[in-house]
Amino acid sequence: MSIRVTGLRGVGAALPTPYRFGRVDFDAFEGLCHRLIERGIDTLVPCGTTGEAALLTMAEQRNLIERAVAASRGRVPVIAGAGSNNTATAVELAVSAEAGGASALLCITPAYLKPTQAGVIAHFNTIHAAVRIPMILYDVPSRTACPLSDLSVKRLAQLPRVIGLKDATADVPRVRRLRRRLGREFLLLSGDDATQSAFRKAGGDGCISVTANVVPALCAALHRAHDRRHEDEIERLDRILRPLHAALFVEPNPIPLKRALHRLKLIQDGLRLPLTPLSPTADRHLAAVLERILPAEQIEAARFAAAHPLVAPRAA
Repeated sequence: MSIRVTGLRGVGAALPTPYRFGRVDFDAFEGLCHRLIERGIDTLVPCGTTGEAALLTMAEQRNLIERAVAASRGRVPVIAGAGSNNTATAVELAVSAEAGGASALLCITPAYLKPTQAGVIAHFNTIHAAVRIPMILYDVPSRTACPLSDLSVKRLAQLPRVIGLKDATADVPRVRRLRRRLGREFLLLSGDDATQSAFRKAGGDGCISVTANVVPALCAALHRAHDRRHEDEIERLDRILRPLHAALFVEPNPIPLKRALHRLKLIQDGLRLPLTPLSPTADRHLAAVLERILPAEQIEAARFAAAHPLVAPRAA
């Protein structure tokens, strides 16, 4: 690996895409970015599966990435989703994201087609050859039906700009396996909120989180506690976060997430078909969980603001 990874560890937020009357609400999206940074999130991750990337046009994806970069103002990196099961489309998205100012790419395995591992490797090789910024591989077989084997990860890690893996398999022992094969510099990020603490304890570097959109200060505090190996604090924050992790995945992501952010008056809770609104029973449960956790988020956000005055709020 010839690229040294900086600034991509810790907790990133897998951003949703807000809609207003069926169209992307770019102002609400920028507001989410500012809130996340101001509460301690380490990276912004637009246009991934949480961002309904499969339902966005090419122009919408480019505009979202550019808005995330503009909102960041260099305060945190932007890891842009650039995924498609069509390799040519994935290349086009990757090139567009690079032109839009992304710091790195998040590239998912090609869904539905079920290529061989040779085909998956060729897919990522083709994207890699088209861009000059770092790539993070994304393995989420529960969504794609296209797993990425440990051997494939090792082979792809030999490419100079493949710097890490987002692993949403919840296979915590895999962290140690990959660490032995790939060394300390290769970035290992959890893509599963419920097991992110176990992932960190096994040697992982961080998480690209759904929950962080709702309670960014708490999630950032959890990863700072892991960095410092403060076991009591890790357990305290884990205990607070567990019910919200569960509530945000009671129906397919990002349905509960968007409802939660709507309840916080941060976005409208619009979705694009075939996604449909959260069921009333799940919505009531989500509301109860939010009521319990939000006071802790406010306390943690105030602590972060007091300790990090140089994380400037958004421009007037």
